[in-house]
Amino acid sequence: MSNADVRAVMRIESLSFTTSWPASAFQSELNDNKLAYYFVGREPSDSEADVVAYGGIWVILDDAHITTIAVHPDRRGHRYGEQMLVHLLHESIARGASWITLEARESNEVAQNLYRKYGFATIATRRAYYSDNGENAVVMWAGNLRGELYAQRLAALEHALDATLTAEDR
Repeated sequence: MSNADVRAVMRIESLSFTTSWPASAFQSELNDNKLAYYFVGREPSDSEADVVAYGGIWVILDDAHITTIAVHPDRRGHRYGEQMLVHLLHESIARGASWITLEARESNEVAQNLYRKYGFATIATRRAYYSDNGENAVVMWAGNLRGELYAQRLAALEHALDATLTAEDR
């Protein structure tokens, strides 16, 4: 993600979350936070490559935290969120993380199921975490990212994802 992407990211942010980050938060993450890494997913169109998804992580020593993942509502169901998650996992591993964590809305079973698929487990609940409606957040965690077992799991899931995307392109 670059500063030039923030406007497109803000469109997705406002469509995805009732309480959205301000543009200044993304700009601060991009320009000031040396532990933050943000990415966009693009879908080629006839005119230009449109941003359809974004995600971010913080990596602190051997611990990574997924700060955000969102997909434009019109593009959900096309596995952009899963592709972003895979990218964030690889970035975390490449930057030395052994563990990764995130918070998800308690009601967001779709997201939680995706995270479980990639080895995350629920380890705690943060009561009234979300300020818009007081909803709880589940804290999810995956460990031993640099271990052989996780590498095999991630490779198998990526292979299945690639096969699904190839089949959908037909």
